[in-house]
Amino acid sequence: MKIDRVQRQLLSELQLNARVSNQELADRVGLSVSPCWRRVRDLESSGLIKRYVAVLDRRKLGLGTCVLVNLQLKTHDARVTDQVERHIHSRREIVECYALSGDSDYMLKVFLPDVESYAMFMHNFLLKLPEVATVRSVVALREVKHDTALPI
Repeated sequence: MKIDRVQRQLLSELQLNARVSNQELADRVGLSVSPCWRRVRDLESSGLIKRYVAVLDRRKLGLGTCVLVNLQLKTHDARVTDQVERHIHSRREIVECYALSGDSDYMLKVFLPDVESYAMFMHNFLLKLPEVATVRSVVALREVKHDTALPI
């Protein structure tokens, strides 16, 4: 979808602070209040803005350990991938999942309190999935960059 300069500015500002007032947003992008409000509503209606969320501090919530997990499946038919994806969706610890090309079939990002919690998660969930052939885990030592804003 092609977006114009003002839409790009609106989206950039809202990615930084979605709670900004319509008046302040209008001032920042050089519009009056009513056209600004309409343009934001159009961005919402078009689906470019999917939803508004709060970005939480996972460490303050006791989720200080981030583990990246690669899964390799035993087979690759649609029934198997659908089943694995249903299992993945059922677990709140898994905050992101990507289907991959290459040696692994899926990469998961998992947030847990500590490494012991991950060991239990792996033993009680990942290793019990009958469709999974191998599980490879990497524990993140520190977060170098985490940004929710898209490069528009």
